[in-house]
Amino acid sequence: MSSTTGTASMSARQAAPHAVLFWLGAVASVLGLVACYLFFVGTTTGQFIDESALAEAPRVQAVIGTPVAQFLDALPATSAVIAAVVVLFVTLARRRWKAAGIALAAMAAANVSTQLLKTALPDRPDVGVATLMLNSLPSGHSTLAASAAAAVFLVVSPRWRPAAAFLGGSYAIACGVSTLVNQWHRPSDVVAAFLVVALWTLPAALVIMRTGSQWNVWAGYGEHWAASRWWPVLGLLLGAGAAGVGCLVLAPVLPGTAAASSVVNYFWAGVALIMACGYLLTMAGTLLLGGQARRRQLPTR
Repeated sequence: MSSTTGTASMSARQAAPHAVLFWLGAVASVLGLVACYLFFVGTTTGQFIDESALAEAPRVQAVIGTPVAQFLDALPATSAVIAAVVVLFVTLARRRWKAAGIALAAMAAANVSTQLLKTALPDRPDVGVATLMLNSLPSGHSTLAASAAAAVFLVVSPRWRPAAAFLGGSYAIACGVSTLVNQWHRPSDVVAAFLVVALWTLPAALVIMRTGSQWNVWAGYGEHWAASRWWPVLGLLLGAGAAGVGCLVLAPVLPGTAAASSVVNYFWAGVALIMACGYLLTMAGTLLLGGQARRRQLPTR
């Protein structure tokens, strides 16, 4: 009887992850991508906010200086190199060939999808805002950075994922902001890139969790410094805080308000939008994979 109970308990801990959660997340990413396009590209208010953030970027670039701007511009390409080194190291050290292949395939799919969307989506419609009509959504630079961070997140073990998600997400956010500072992309382009990466990362994560059940095991939050619960909590605080700041700096300068015209309000609102989306997505991914990883029983003392 005790043997049967122990087997049942072991089976419960080793149950396959719930696929519906991953697919719901992928669907939510698609809906978010559609909503981002419809508002920021298809409406006058959305285009005005987006274009104003881009137009105000030179003021910030002048303050931080050209060397810093050039350093920021190099971040997206650098992220791919860093990710390749980390993924190769983990693959060789832990022999996670299948996981590495899946993660790199998801990274490639995200970047190809971004380029296809940039080509397939129509030019920005004329809704009364002075802007370049050429479609720039999603951002290829931001997709490269975010997908590189996601690849690392997928191949590391569960106890490393909370830290990897926060640090990788922070790097991707910095890369996204750099494209705005250097006037490569509007804020909505970066947000769309993050959503494209999320769309491909979630099904890849499901496959990795199911095919790599032997190593997707941890004792839960707190077993290691990288597994601290503070990583997703910090992501939530920064994401929610950025959303709040974005609303505060944007509200006084929206079209139709009596306030004076913006100097850098729209730029900082764009930065806040990028941060909110980036951190909330990384927090959600951390909680999802952390909750679905098998639990290892800690030895009793």
